[in-house]
Amino acid sequence: MNQETFKQNIFILKDDMFRFAKRFLSSTDESEDVVQELMLKFWQMKDQLAQYDNIKSYVMRAVKNECLNRLKHHDVKLGFVSMQTGRTEYYKNEVNNLKDHILNFINQLPEKQKMVIHLKDVEEYDIKEICSIMDLEENAVRVNLMRARQKVKEKISQLFEYENRAL
Repeated sequence: MNQETFKQNIFILKDDMFRFAKRFLSSTDESEDVVQELMLKFWQMKDQLAQYDNIKSYVMRAVKNECLNRLKHHDVKLGFVSMQTGRTEYYKNEVNNLKDHILNFINQLPEKQKMVIHLKDVEEYDIKEICSIMDLEENAVRVNLMRARQKVKEKISQLFEYENRAL
């Protein structure tokens, strides 16, 4: 693989890699470090990359593994952002800031559900790619996605019920 091929196949994924790493680490600097280190590793093994059928899935799996290794290394609970919030803390932000509420709800999900909902609804990967990235069966990905969406939907309903009572 030459430099131009590397740019066309690997380097163009750097933004996707960064966003995915940021969901794990919630630190811009650390996420940039992960992307930079992995780009260097991929460049060093550029000749072996041709053996992979789906480079994008391979790259994203490498990001996931590197982030999990960093989280374990730093003795941080696994997850993208550990938010220990009680019901009353949901409403500290402005009522109109629904996006922040939804992100908080997603951050409270179990690890697999967070990763699946992020890959599907934010990064817009298809189910087969998510299966490859997370090393799960298709049915497991679908179940985790359905459960994650259901939990977020329930939390949003609770939020609106609370707001209606407060009015």
